[in-house]
Amino acid sequence: MLIVSGKLYVEPGTRDGYLAGCLDVVKQAREAPGCLDFVLAADPLEDDRINVYERWESDEHLHRFRDTGPEPGQVAAIRDAHVAKYRISSTEAP
Repeated sequence: MLIVSGKLYVEPGTRDGYLAGCLDVVKQAREAPGCLDFVLAADPLEDDRINVYERWESDEHLHRFRDTGPEPGQVAAIRDAHVAKYRISSTEAP
């Protein structure tokens, strides 16, 4: 299992519009084979930050979805990003 997690930064005042433009991407990801969870969400403290959380069954599933790529306008709107992929070997209740 893989988790992709981190944060994106957009220009202050543009976050809500950016997230609205990502609704189709979130829907497509959640419907993609191997996607266990996918969310882009507004951070409650920083008005230019978007929190990223994705959970995938495998690299193959993640890359198949990623190959569709984001819209060029979405990429251009990101002014900074800190996102990483984590390999999970086991899970358990908290």
